[in-house]
Amino acid sequence: MNKSEVLSLAKEQKVEFINVMFTDLLGVMKALTIPVSKLEDAIDSNVWFDGSSIEGFARISESDMYLKPDLDTFTVIPWSKGSRAVTALIIGDIYMPDGTPFEGDPRGILKRQIKRATDMGYTFNTGPELEFFLFKRGTDGTLQTLPHDTAGYFDQTTDIASEIRKEMSFALFEMGIDVEALHHEVAMGQHEIDFKYDKALRCADIVIIMKYALKSIAMKYDLHCTFMPKPIAGINGSGMHVHQSLFSPDGKKNLMHDKDGEYQLSALAKHYIAGQLKHIRAMNAILNPTVNSYKRLVVGYEAPVYVAWGQRNRSALIRIPRITKGREKAVRAELRCPDPSANPYLAFAVMLAAGLDGIENKLPAPAPVEENIFEFTDETAAARGITTVAKSLMEAFDELQKDSVISNALGSFCVEKLTEAKRAEWDSYRMSVTQWELDRYLEVY
Repeated sequence: MNKSEVLSLAKEQKVEFINVMFTDLLGVMKALTIPVSKLEDAIDSNVWFDGSSIEGFARISESDMYLKPDLDTFTVIPWSKGSRAVTALIIGDIYMPDGTPFEGDPRGILKRQIKRATDMGYTFNTGPELEFFLFKRGTDGTLQTLPHDTAGYFDQTTDIASEIRKEMSFALFEMGIDVEALHHEVAMGQHEIDFKYDKALRCADIVIIMKYALKSIAMKYDLHCTFMPKPIAGINGSGMHVHQSLFSPDGKKNLMHDKDGEYQLSALAKHYIAGQLKHIRAMNAILNPTVNSYKRLVVGYEAPVYVAWGQRNRSALIRIPRITKGREKAVRAELRCPDPSANPYLAFAVMLAAGLDGIENKLPAPAPVEENIFEFTDETAAARGITTVAKSLMEAFDELQKDSVISNALGSFCVEKLTEAKRAEWDSYRMSVTQWELDRYLEVY
């Protein structure tokens, strides 16, 4: 959209306020709210803010930054309609006072990798699938750890969750997001709403908007929507499987497709897959960025921990989904280890960087694995050359320090700030005394 279209839409929808949104390096959503009377000025002259208090941003001595609104992201927030304070949102790119892009802007980091792909003749498409849990709130407002239903995978329930998923989907429709499917997931209280694939930047924006929308709708029902990877021990955690494809610059030809190739994959697609398999342990630092992420990545809960690929194999890290005959554009690679705590901008950036490294260096993909790897012994897996993803947050960050491809894609500033934040998180975790430890040791020793 252009300036006049945005201003006209805001007037037509009786918008009173605008949330100018961005994320910090950790993927936490931030916003500055401005009156609609300041929207034209924001478009013309940007929105200044103090970055010194934002995680991973600037020191106090260099705190001034500004947000440049991306007009294509403008949308009215549906649940604010009918109220006195109708509100719209718009996502901004972060710049320094001298007009240079801020090197720690997650959206800018993804843009740099997209430009690299564009210069190589590729359009990068993604299709993330976000799983989430809905939890009850107690009468005192505290969060209850038990899920609000007892349903399972694809169960057609008649409880309130079914209606909430539909209301969430209606909100996403109104915000211009093309919802394709909604269903109950494997674990109790777990759900998934899928939207149509698109260019990577648009999809990353949608992930941020979707998290905001789903949490807001859940609050109307006194429920809490969480994208925490493993909120309950003993049941499946939440993933964010990401479908990826490379198209021609005009978006008409799927460059990952070859009708004569194995699984209809082109040589380029196999190089792309090989790049991600090579760099996955460093990518884990971004794709699985919390201590809790690694409580999901364990054998036994459908979590993809083995560095392998195949078509029928859901125990492998990368799966090649089957396609309907004649739908060559649907050929893609599905990376299954990311979780929804990841910053989508950084996640897509490192996925693309790893894949492009595979293409540039013509890395050979290992033989696909179609057996259930979960049933392999350690010896069998080792004999097949099958390794695992990182086993902890610190192991992943140690790998990130050693991987120049992934580190360079993020930039030294981002790597330094993320490492600093995550080492502090790890130290806090390892020094905490948990209820498990008290139950196990307090009366024994």
